[in-house]
Amino acid sequence: MQESRHADLASNSIMKATRGEIFDEKYRVVAVESQCLTIRGVRSGKVLTIMNPDPDTPLTPAEYPPGKLIALSDPGATPLN
Repeated sequence: MQESRHADLASNSIMKATRGEIFDEKYRVVAVESQCLTIRGVRSGKVLTIMNPDPDTPLTPAEYPPGKLIALSDPGATPLN
């Protein structure tokens, strides 16, 4: 029961984060697999796993070497054509 409650708290805290908090942070690549990228916030230490939306274009360690510093961009902030 305790483990389930901890997962709920973690999930709720992530959901309460504003978009700006995620996109204002710089991240270091922790691991890369063909379908997911694991990164850690430099300032916050939060670990995020990003799922690859395009299985036909795998993510590679050459593209995202461990330790590489990256920033996330908000796709909702770009104007529509």
